[in-house]
Amino acid sequence: MTKTSTTASSKTKTVPYDVAKQLRTPEEMAAYLDAWLAEAPDDASGIARALGDIARAKGMTQVARDAGLSRESLYKALSENGNPSFATILKVARALGLRLHAEAA
Repeated sequence: MTKTSTTASSKTKTVPYDVAKQLRTPEEMAAYLDAWLAEAPDDASGIARALGDIARAKGMTQVARDAGLSRESLYKALSENGNPSFATILKVARALGLRLHAEAA
């Protein structure tokens, strides 16, 4: 998704939209992940990317350190083509200060 802005010379410039810039508080981060879990519960790749968005919002280096992972492996695991283990997901969620929970469907 791109954001469009108009300059004084009426040229349109598009810039990539980065959801990580919108995730400012722990509550917003939790709501974002919760929305992914609710709306696309079978999209493991999308949920991992959502965790990646939250990690970028918090600072990938610190999240990697808190999760006990290298920064590079964290980027790779949470990328579009990543396939993180469930253990990695749990470590990242904990490092982000998030808790996963279950409820009856």
